Amino acid sequence: MADRKFNLEGKRILAVDDEEDVLATIDELLENCDVDKALDYQTASEKIEKYRYDLALLDIMGVDGLKLLEECIEKGTPAMMLTAHAMNYDALMACIRKGAIAFLPKDKMGELDQLLEDIMSAYMAGTSTWKVLFDELSEYFIKHFGKKMAKVEWVCRSKGEKL
Repeated sequence: MADRKFNLEGKRILAVDDEEDVLATIDELLENCDVDKALDYQTASEKIEKYRYDLALLDIMGVDGLKLLEECIEKGTPAMMLTAHAMNYDALMACIRKGAIAFLPKDKMGELDQLLEDIMSAYMAGTSTWKVLFDELSEYFIKHFGKKMAKVEWVCRSKGEKL
């Protein structure tokens, strides 16, 4: 992990989800950040085009999160996927291949600020964000993906990631 800790305070974050309560929770958990929220694809896409963000948190389902991920990557905005219903192997692999720096389960939102700091610390240091994620949530991912986690780790390594 990076020697210097990424500080969330004052960072501009785009949070996109079709559920208002999820956006309210993100806003509350990241109270030291400037959180810009969008409930749908069109609003989020316009914000990605118009503004610069330090990070985007994108729901996968309901807001066309994978397409928004592509738009973030084009603009140079690091993006993490946040999901409940798309917590499956195919969705995880699609997010990795499209350039997401993390795949966060919504049922771990209580840890969101710490996860973001740790993952962004690795990102800023140029080290593997996926290693941080898989280390911190290893039990969760093994429970959901079982033996397929070995393939996920291989894909991350094949992209130049050091796991």
